[in-house]
Amino acid sequence: MLIIAGLGNPGGKYAGNRHNIGFMAVDAIHRRHGFSPWSKKFRAEIAEGELAGKKVLLIKPQTFMNLSGEAVGEAMRFYKLQPTDLVAIYDELDLPQGKARLKTGGGHGGHNGIKSLDAHCGKEYRRLRLGIGHPGVKEMVQNHVLGDFAKADRVWLEPLLETLADNADMLVRNEDSQLMNKIALALGGKAEEEKPRKDSEKKPAGQSHIRQARNNNQPKLPTTGPMAEMLKKMFGKGD
Repeated sequence: MLIIAGLGNPGGKYAGNRHNIGFMAVDAIHRRHGFSPWSKKFRAEIAEGELAGKKVLLIKPQTFMNLSGEAVGEAMRFYKLQPTDLVAIYDELDLPQGKARLKTGGGHGGHNGIKSLDAHCGKEYRRLRLGIGHPGVKEMVQNHVLGDFAKADRVWLEPLLETLADNADMLVRNEDSQLMNKIALALGGKAEEEKPRKDSEKKPAGQSHIRQARNNNQPKLPTTGPMAEMLKKMFGKGD
């Protein structure tokens, strides 16, 4: 069995937050692949299904972000799984919006949900980070991550989630680089190998990841389908 855990905060108040892109991703997978209805177990919402011939459990912890590992760890112990049987999907400030990176292990990068997963699940699980951009200054980070996606973000958010859902079977087959290529191409770019930046190469605090991403060529936004309807509802209340 593989567990795919999307991280976020429960409740309608947080549903459209950038911090909840992990929830949005597993919801997209759930709709696309005919998983069971969501049910409550392990202090989480869970759904069972199959991808690439393997049993998969989707999980959305309902413990709030900072305690995500408690719920996921409980599920892993119940099914007697190892860290290698877990994929976590979550938001990444230090990636421009629409970018994605997938790797096994690593640090938590200050992400409280990942700190909790590391503490309760071990560290050698696969981490799918979905970029939400950085507001540019530290003081704005909390409002940024706990703020809703803007209507303009649909241009990259919808194709990102659609492509991930379409190719979720690649997560099961460990086709990580192929999945990253699919996502990059869907967002109008090409796959890039992630390299650690030297201090001298780091972006000045005043230069926004969001501004950089919006200056790039953007894919045409689809206007029909379940994902389009979901995002229309999400952004209907405005920016």
